[in-house]
Amino acid sequence: MERIKQQIKEFKDKNVKFIRPVFVDILGRMLDFTIPIEDFEDLIKNGKGFDGSSVEGFARTEESDLRFIPDINTLTILPWEYKGIENSWREAVVFGHIIDSSGKKYEGDTRTLLKNIIEKYEDIGTLKCGAEIEFFIFENNKNPKHTDEGGYFRSGLYGEIRKEAQLALNEMGIKTEFDHHEVSPSQHEIDLSYTNALKMADSIILTKYVVKRIARKYGVYASFMPKPIAGINGNGMHLHLSLWKDGKNLFFDKEKQGLSKIAKSYIAGLIKYGKDIQAGLNQWINSYKRLYPGYEAPTYLVWGTKNRSAYIRVPEYQKGKEFATRIEIRSPDPACNPYLALSLIHAAGIQGIKEGLEPPEPVEVDVFRLSDSERKKLNIEELSPSLEKSLEFFEKSELVKNTLPKHIYQKFIENKKIECKNFNRVVTDYEIKNYFSVL
Repeated sequence: MERIKQQIKEFKDKNVKFIRPVFVDILGRMLDFTIPIEDFEDLIKNGKGFDGSSVEGFARTEESDLRFIPDINTLTILPWEYKGIENSWREAVVFGHIIDSSGKKYEGDTRTLLKNIIEKYEDIGTLKCGAEIEFFIFENNKNPKHTDEGGYFRSGLYGEIRKEAQLALNEMGIKTEFDHHEVSPSQHEIDLSYTNALKMADSIILTKYVVKRIARKYGVYASFMPKPIAGINGNGMHLHLSLWKDGKNLFFDKEKQGLSKIAKSYIAGLIKYGKDIQAGLNQWINSYKRLYPGYEAPTYLVWGTKNRSAYIRVPEYQKGKEFATRIEIRSPDPACNPYLALSLIHAAGIQGIKEGLEPPEPVEVDVFRLSDSERKKLNIEELSPSLEKSLEFFEKSELVKNTLPKHIYQKFIENKKIECKNFNRVVTDYEIKNYFSVL
């Protein structure tokens, strides 16, 4: 506790007046509250109670008492100052875990889920992860109006937002690797350097928060919606994965100077169980508008080295950089719950290792250009084309049932069925445009 008291003193010297506990609901949406820094010691000792129905997404039931317990290793100061009318102050954020009224870990906490999945398979290897996070910068939060006409690696406006975001994230201990304008007008990307999977999930949550806040400062709106505009590329969140043990990258085969057998089995697991876990990686109805041929988003369960439309891409091996040997899963989008998505991804990959699976031959062409007979010959399966279809696989999957606690499994499905039901009741612009004047 002396360490905490010293840290509180240092924070006060930096004008930190509030601590902000951060967690997510079952849909991955950031939730938070603030307490005066003077109450931080009590937060560490006793946690802070709140209404548990807030973490259940749309499928809220009766109120239940839950308690947030901070993980002080995640404590970091937000890199800006808040200014009121007469006062200014800074805040620090902290992640943690949630317990129920009996003191047991809350079964609906997806951050705890990922932590448990990582620990469960540590004897095989520890998951490390990097992330490419794509987003649009629009004029406002009402309509997706472009702010530039730039393209991939060229032109465009608001690159300053990417730079400010990186500086802010670096100050918070989140290492960034790269930024650039993406393919579509008004589209941008920031890449996060690889780290352990739990820290990466935390970092994804904070990155979206930081980018949105900085964009707001510029008078524009940052959107992580998978497909806000038809006819152009949508937002993906490619995840770069590798397994480590005793300081060694298990995905690298020294003799073959390339992918190891473990890496290939991990790929095979992701392909075999791709449909089972898809609803957790593409969890919104809008997610499936992005997964359409011709927009560098995967539609088939294939892997390759040069094929950027593949479900899994293996970046080219560079001699002397064995630590960078990895696989890249390209189907997730930045609107998913990263704790849930990484839990399902890791469970599927590990299952591939346990079953000793071998992946199919790599495919180096855009699969949608192949004929049906060619795809059948290669035994290529499609990803599900809609949330409703992917939920069918998700709900029946033994892998998913064995990976998720019962509460998360049931509540996630309930949330997604509510979303589908609500969407199917809405009369869309498409229907008015195509049917209203002729029917």
